[in-house]
Amino acid sequence: MSGIVDGRVVIVTGAGRGIGRAHALAFAREGARVVVNDIGAALDGSGLSRGPAQTVADEIEAAGGEAVASTDDIADWSGAERLVHTAVESFGRLDVLVNNAGFLRDRMLVNLAEDEWDAAIRVHLKGHFAPLRHAAAYWRAETKAGRPPSARVVNTSSGAGLRGSVGQGNYSAAKAGIAGLTLVAAAELARYGVTVNAIAPAARTRMTEQAFADDMAAPQAGFDAMAPENVSPLLVWLGSTESAAVTGRVFEVDGGRVSLAQGWRHGPAEDKGARWEPAELGPVVARLVAEAPDPEPVYGA
Repeated sequence: MSGIVDGRVVIVTGAGRGIGRAHALAFAREGARVVVNDIGAALDGSGLSRGPAQTVADEIEAAGGEAVASTDDIADWSGAERLVHTAVESFGRLDVLVNNAGFLRDRMLVNLAEDEWDAAIRVHLKGHFAPLRHAAAYWRAETKAGRPPSARVVNTSSGAGLRGSVGQGNYSAAKAGIAGLTLVAAAELARYGVTVNAIAPAARTRMTEQAFADDMAAPQAGFDAMAPENVSPLLVWLGSTESAAVTGRVFEVDGGRVSLAQGWRHGPAEDKGARWEPAELGPVVARLVAEAPDPEPVYGA
């Protein structure tokens, strides 16, 4: 191992299983001290257990690393604050926050219930904002105390958030919100030595096993393109001091592929120099649409 994050203190949320577990183990292998956060809920959100987080922490320590388990609810304001305190109290500081925790409540829009919408927005969007808010306050205080950090935040968006996904209106909206939050946080926190980026991963987890059912065949040529471990190397690099010049970016990563998402940009425009009349705008819109590239298709459309 290169030790690219040797000695850095990292929080990984949703780290008891799947991609989060892979992130926690990858950081530990590269020398980081890890707070393994997971509430241990079942796939449907029921039940709480310390087991998943503690199992991963034990696995890290058995391999010679340092880790502590946390079962704080990251979408709860006080829980998110305790999580940040756990890192500082256990290891003396916080260098990297990886917001990864999430779940699914998939429904077509005409069947989507209010509580299913609220749950997805709470876990994904508030569950990113609350730890970010408390970590940012810690890093700001460190800067004011004359100890400027070289800190990193890596959020977890999704292709569904970047392009939409049929049957996932709540999830897509939350993940799009995370991409937007990433841009704002990158701009606001740069003064404190904090970079903020996001990834949009694709891998086999218990959340995605149905979506990727066709990709569950045995790996070819010894490479399992859907393994969660494929996502973690980029994330570990983003958590290192080497990534200081990269902020406000969203990367798509799956298998052996890494790409930089380009997001919303100013496109074709036409300026009349005065207020438009509604009847004038049909041809204008037609010209703008003709000049612009076709949008990426919505998943499942």
